[in-house]
Amino acid sequence: MNLTNANPAPEGPAARPSDRTSSSRVTHESARPPGAQLELSDVTVEPALLDGFGWERVFPGRGDRPIELEIGTGKARFLLHRARSMQQHCFLGIEWANEFYRFAADRMARWGVRNVRMLRTDAGVFVRTVCPRRSLTALHIYHPDPWPKARHHKRRLFQPAFVSAAAECLVDGGRMFVQTDHAEYFTIIAGLLRNHPDLAAVPFEPDLAERPGAAAIGTNFEEKYIREGRSIHRIAVERRPRL
Repeated sequence: MNLTNANPAPEGPAARPSDRTSSSRVTHESARPPGAQLELSDVTVEPALLDGFGWERVFPGRGDRPIELEIGTGKARFLLHRARSMQQHCFLGIEWANEFYRFAADRMARWGVRNVRMLRTDAGVFVRTVCPRRSLTALHIYHPDPWPKARHHKRRLFQPAFVSAAAECLVDGGRMFVQTDHAEYFTIIAGLLRNHPDLAAVPFEPDLAERPGAAAIGTNFEEKYIREGRSIHRIAVERRPRL
């Protein structure tokens, strides 16, 4: 199954290139340990691996290390911070926009982050048809594209089928964290998550590491919108135990 061109209307933050710039690099990148850089091939997932996908193919020898997925990594600022602070976890980042996928992969390679892989694919299709069930400890989705025009709502990532598939991908007790600046879309998202029988609302605490200021996640979108005075809406849910 080739998912690299599965949907001409990308889902998630990758569809909002006007809000992103590639002029900045990782904060304090000069502090990167010398000689720690990796090859891009070390931090990317080839589309061929999606056929018969399994986490051992992406993270050979991972054992029982927890797996986290971020949909719409953008420049991967959050992913870099979390992966470096939680090196016992394995992380997959999905980004559709090629410019930002390449930026994020390069960022991980330059920092020598060995517990992250980047994948360019349709995130909705990946969750619905590829991601192994009962495998994710956490699913992070920050500032997904709201597709505000009514005729485009069908392109939104959050649909009943996606939420049900995401719930199946989570292990018992696994959590999904969602953040958006779009109030109407948040109402839809919150309704889908709170009303799903396999999910229960929990406090929004995706990152236990202390972070300065009002930014809870530290994505470029979040900090941009906080500077602009926009309201940020957050929700977290936990997978209920299976019977």
